[in-house]
Amino acid sequence: MVVNSLAFLCFFFVVLAGYYTCQRKNSIQSIFLLICSYWFYTQVDISMAGLLALLTLVFWLLGYGIDHAINKEKERQASLLTTLSVVVGIGALFYFKYLNFFIGSFVALADVAGIHLSWTVAHIVVPIGLSFFTFKLMSYTLDIYHGKISHENNVLDFANFIAFFPTILSGPIDRPKPFLKQLKQSRLFSSDTFLSGFRRVLWGMFMKMCIADRLDLYISAVWNNYEHHSASSILLASLLYPFQMYADFSGYSEMAIGVSLMLGFKIAENFKRPFFTINISQYWSRWHMSLTSWLTDYVFMPLNIKLRDWGTNGTICAIMLNMVFIGMWHGADWTFFLFGVYHGLWYIPLMLNGQFFKKTKIAVNSHGWPTSPFVMKMVGNYLVVTVGLMLFHATDITEFGAILSRICETWNGSLFIDMPTLVNGAICSIALIYVDIQEEWFAKKHIWLPNRIEPLRWHLTVAIEIVAILLFGIFDSNQFIYFQF
Repeated sequence: MVVNSLAFLCFFFVVLAGYYTCQRKNSIQSIFLLICSYWFYTQVDISMAGLLALLTLVFWLLGYGIDHAINKEKERQASLLTTLSVVVGIGALFYFKYLNFFIGSFVALADVAGIHLSWTVAHIVVPIGLSFFTFKLMSYTLDIYHGKISHENNVLDFANFIAFFPTILSGPIDRPKPFLKQLKQSRLFSSDTFLSGFRRVLWGMFMKMCIADRLDLYISAVWNNYEHHSASSILLASLLYPFQMYADFSGYSEMAIGVSLMLGFKIAENFKRPFFTINISQYWSRWHMSLTSWLTDYVFMPLNIKLRDWGTNGTICAIMLNMVFIGMWHGADWTFFLFGVYHGLWYIPLMLNGQFFKKTKIAVNSHGWPTSPFVMKMVGNYLVVTVGLMLFHATDITEFGAILSRICETWNGSLFIDMPTLVNGAICSIALIYVDIQEEWFAKKHIWLPNRIEPLRWHLTVAIEIVAILLFGIFDSNQFIYFQF
């Protein structure tokens, strides 16, 4: 069930009606929300709803055991249970998502060595949202062990945290402490919060339907038939792909955040204008922020501490491993491994020249615009990201190599132009760029409106967004890119 579909709209109307009907009774409201979340998940992946429930119960019990051991000052027992929870979480990810990849890679390696194995890959269905909810599960037990939270006594509240339907499929990856705290509070209907959420849902729909899906018409036409297109067409499609990814995933995050607000929850932000950055470190601090911060806290920082005796080399190793994890988190293929390595390598110059731990503020001129040297750095960083996402987009290394070869060999071909798609996509993309510029550098300034119209600013904005969606939107409910992860 895609979030921008009519089916989801009908489902959400029912959720809202029931949710706020029982708003005076917090426990009933939470039970209703949990039922709705599991019903939503069964519509997407009914075969794996049982696995979701089982893992939720296992981690809740492990959390209880860790908390109990800490209170009894049994450090070794708490450590063992925490390790077990990580093994279970990683084990679930490995079995469902990576087992076939490692089997296939091992068989291929053995074949190169002259050893012919008859092993075949297993037919394993990967649960939708597995990469997201396993990270939420592991953060719960790890936070208990590190004293950040206590065990959640109410198993239904914990189940709500894991299965919360706006985030179960593609994040953001919430942390347990802020979400569980909100579950304990009254969630009464607030028109201001509701309308704020509604506006973010609309903006997310605009990003997804008018930009991401519109650009996808051109990008897919070129990438899926790259052998018939010129180098200029492939490069144009490649340059557009980062923007499509941003509009697609950030659009989903906006909708998830908006739906959550309409239900009275504030969840983690996931994007903060990532293309207005001058190096790869700044980029990852603004792109998929909930994943980046999760891996920073639970992978990079512990690794960096363990390798601190190695000095700068230890930090570089920790960064490389962290980026490889980020790459492989996205999928089980060597392209994702290389995607992580590629990004990790761009951190090395930052470490060697001391910029990694240094926050560089972008200089602006007297009019508030970034100065030209920083603009050039932003353009350069966008190109760096583009090359990485070419790896990300390729189905395998062979295709990536073929595309690079095509780019090097076919400069004499003409540029493929799909004028309606590119013009409509450009109009909507300019709107997104304008909004991002406004929020980044001119947040305190607004478009001037006559005094009579000023009170209607919010209504006009919503009306313009609805009209834009109706005029430029693609209404065939394309799946979000990050649903596959």
